[in-house]
Amino acid sequence: MQNRFIDGINQLPKPLATALVPLLSDDFGGHINAIQLSNLMTTSQLNEQDLLMALLPIAAALASPSLSQFYVGAIVKGSSGDIYMGANLELPGEALFHTVHAEQSAISHAWLCGETHIMDIVVNFSPCGHCRQFINELVDGSKINIHLPGQATAPLSHYLPYAFGPADLNVTRPLLSKSHIEFALESNDPVIIEALDQVGLSYAPYTHCHAAVVLETHDGATFCGRYAENAAFNPSMQPMQMALSNLIRHNRDYSEIKRAVLVESSKGMISLVGAAMDALHTVAAVELEHIVVEPTDI
Repeated sequence: MQNRFIDGINQLPKPLATALVPLLSDDFGGHINAIQLSNLMTTSQLNEQDLLMALLPIAAALASPSLSQFYVGAIVKGSSGDIYMGANLELPGEALFHTVHAEQSAISHAWLCGETHIMDIVVNFSPCGHCRQFINELVDGSKINIHLPGQATAPLSHYLPYAFGPADLNVTRPLLSKSHIEFALESNDPVIIEALDQVGLSYAPYTHCHAAVVLETHDGATFCGRYAENAAFNPSMQPMQMALSNLIRHNRDYSEIKRAVLVESSKGMISLVGAAMDALHTVAAVELEHIVVEPTDI
């Protein structure tokens, strides 16, 4: 079991802790599938909501809050029945807008794993306005149930009334909708091929700056992130931050990064290269490879 989970495990009922420990292997990054979740419910004799609440200390242990020392954990449940953990990430010495919020981390975790619909979000502290706006970008975002310790469950519309969202900017396929854009690039490099595939899955309806980042570690593992725009612009999640969050969730260290690739569309109204370089160079002495590609189906 990873050392970062020791304090969290000690907060759990013993039957749940005993059943959970075997899942917390060295490469555990916060994904528990529907069968594993059902087994945890059976063993712990907890209903689903109480179980997810109990698991919040495990999600919070994934955090890397180098500035605030304030650990926030979130768990989202996808339509597949799987759950995905996320936690806040702060970059040391870097501007606060580079921060990844726990809800963003958990949602992006689910998105990268192929979820197209999120039904529930469980979090140990009330979502800030930034996160409420980010959640509102999702498919059926206003209907997603928010679960907080000691409070009645309520949909996002309760926390974000009179919301501004994708429909106000004539976007009919919100974040998590199934879509894929093809881009033209000839390469035999597996890292670039992975980044190219992730670019096609990114979400950029407002600037068309489809973009993705892939980080490669010294042992050849890769961790990706996609751009996820927001109707309110500022809560947009950068691909570099998503990739770094992905890396940290999987119990890896910034020092393990040996290569970083950003691929973005030539049709974008903006470029993410400056923001990506700033974030990367805060944590790793690695040069960013920047590749611009042409879409083939726009």
